[in-house]
Amino acid sequence: TRGTTRAHIARATLDSIAFQVTDLVRTMNGDADCPITTLRVDGGASVSDILMQTQADLLRLPVDRPAMVETTAFGAAALAGLSAGVWGGMEELEGLRRSQHVFRPEREESACAGDYCRWRRAVERSAAWAEE
Repeated sequence: TRGTTRAHIARATLDSIAFQVTDLVRTMNGDADCPITTLRVDGGASVSDILMQTQADLLRLPVDRPAMVETTAFGAAALAGLSAGVWGGMEELEGLRRSQHVFRPEREESACAGDYCRWRRAVERSAAWAEE
């Protein structure tokens, strides 16, 4: 509507990320022998408390954000350190990860399920929007 603001667009973007990750995790859980019980996150988007809480609410799982969210750079440094003998093995590296915050589901499950259903319906309706 004409009342839509930048804040609405930003929130819709974050919600869209959470809904897409929910789709992915549900698909993975359907295909895997062992379900995901905690979602470990990293990267730029993980610094958004709103996104991480929304993700925990939708998945009904804890979402664990590390103290160091730029894990790609850390991974490269860790591999270099392993190669140079700074660390004795993977066990030492695993001990370096620290959680900064674990988000747990807070919103009512039925409200989250309703939001997810409306989003899936919107995706289905827009699927054939563009013609090839």
